[in-house]
Amino acid sequence: METVRNDPGLGELVTEAWDPAHADLDLRSTSELVALMNEADATVAAAVARAHDALVSAIDAIAHRFEAGGRIVYVGAGTSGRLALVDAVECQSTFAISPGRVVTLLAGGTGSPAAAQEHAEDDAEAGAREVRELTVGSGDVVVGISASGRTPYVMGALEEAGRAGALTVAVVCVAGSELARLADHDVAVVVGGELIAGSTRLKAGTAQKLVLNTISTVTMVRVGKTFGNLMVDVVATNEKLRGRVRRIVGLATGEADDRVDEALRAAGGDAKVAIVSLLEGIDADSARERLARAQGVVRKALES
Repeated sequence: METVRNDPGLGELVTEAWDPAHADLDLRSTSELVALMNEADATVAAAVARAHDALVSAIDAIAHRFEAGGRIVYVGAGTSGRLALVDAVECQSTFAISPGRVVTLLAGGTGSPAAAQEHAEDDAEAGAREVRELTVGSGDVVVGISASGRTPYVMGALEEAGRAGALTVAVVCVAGSELARLADHDVAVVVGGELIAGSTRLKAGTAQKLVLNTISTVTMVRVGKTFGNLMVDVVATNEKLRGRVRRIVGLATGEADDRVDEALRAAGGDAKVAIVSLLEGIDADSARERLARAQGVVRKALES
């Protein structure tokens, strides 16, 4: 949750709104509390849907730079930063993204205690400095995540990224935010006040998670990291994932298990090579060459 600074303007933000109808929250039964949480969560998806056009515009711009070799750099503090960190890490395992292509700058650093991370969100210069240290440039994308849309660390980072020529995106939960004024794209998902006033790890956090899922997933689909709705770039690092790769190749090709196993052995476990090999009736080396010419995109390799 973002810390509350001694700032008279903060209380005017919709993310800090207090609902007097819930003033007796601590007197409610567990059953009532669970129902209230569920009712509040159920409103989040609709708020994300209202940001559809802004998300489409931002993702198209992000995908263009990422496909050209740029990085996606998430910047956040507190809950926002930790959610971004999860998304960045999962891009590596889900889509075989090289380390460093999708990264997160978290106020206070990933190894700091939560209290230290919360304190660090007030340091705008730290955000700017860390963007410089990452040598962010015109080919990169910097996505600033802040429920209030005014976190100094995130604002410092986004401002510096803009000076460096990077594409900048604001993911916020208020309209017309300070962060949005620094960004090329403003994705505002206005979820309103929280069940516990000011606790933006709740609806705002859920909204940010949904938006980050959408940004990373749709970007990866756009740059060819899937074949249909199959994770053909998944990294098989354990038995469960090896089984998943086997199922993916079977679903993509319609081949029997023995043929799938044979193709995967020849492909060194690479699902994309096995799929192209089976669908085109060529050996693994030829399939690998096809994929190299198609920049690793299965659909293009099959059309070549």
